[in-house]
Amino acid sequence: MKSPLLDSLFLFLEKLSLVANFKLFSMTDEGQEATYYQDISYFKRGDLLQVSRTLFVHFGIYLGNNKVAHLMPDILPALSDDKCLTEKVVTNKRLILGVLAKVASIRVDTVQDFAYGGSIVVNQMDSSFNTKPLPNEEVAQRAEKLVGATSYSLLWDNCEHFVTYCRYGCPVSFQTDKFCETVKRIIRDQRSVIASATSGLVLILCLGLDPSITLPSLLITFTLWMAS
Repeated sequence: MKSPLLDSLFLFLEKLSLVANFKLFSMTDEGQEATYYQDISYFKRGDLLQVSRTLFVHFGIYLGNNKVAHLMPDILPALSDDKCLTEKVVTNKRLILGVLAKVASIRVDTVQDFAYGGSIVVNQMDSSFNTKPLPNEEVAQRAEKLVGATSYSLLWDNCEHFVTYCRYGCPVSFQTDKFCETVKRIIRDQRSVIASATSGLVLILCLGLDPSITLPSLLITFTLWMAS
C-alpha cells in the first residue's frame, strides 16, 4: 500500500533536485563547458564518470565492458537478501530511503543503469586537482577491490569520496564543500535570525507558550544570532 506521506516526500525531493542540480551542486565552473557522452566507445577503463541524478551529481569508475563501479545508497539490501531484487537498478525511491537509513554499497552496474537516463561527463574533475590522476588500470583495480557493502554518509562518505579516492588517492567531495559553504552563508546572514524569530513568534501565538515550541524557537534564534 502506498504511503501518501512518502509519496509527498519523494515528490518534494525530486522537485528540489531540479534546483540542486542546476545551482548548488553543479560541478561545472562558470565559463567551463562540460562535454556529455552517451556512447561508451569514448570511455576507457579507469575513467571517472559523472551524471546528474536525484539531489546530487552521481559518480562512478568505468571498469570496461560497459560496467561502472559506484557507491550507491539503497534501502533494499537492508530489507531483503534476494539478489534478484537487490541487483536490479536502484530507483530514486530506493536511493532516497538508503540515504536516510545510511545504507549503501559499492556495486557494479551497466553504464545505462548508472546513467539512469542522464548524459555522462568524463574525467571533468581532473582539472580540479593539483596532482595528476593515478594510472587508469590502478584506478579501476582500486574500485574493484572496494565492491561490496560499505559505510555511508551523505556529506562525509559518499560516491564522490569513493571515486576521488580511486582516481586521485585522496577522498574528497566538492559537493560537500559547496553545501557546507552555502549553509555557512545562510547561518551568517542576519536575515536568518529575523526569519527564525518571526516564525517562532508566529508558532507561539498560534500554539501558545508550550515549552516544546518556545524553547526550540528561542534556542534556534539565539544560536543563529551568535553565529551571524
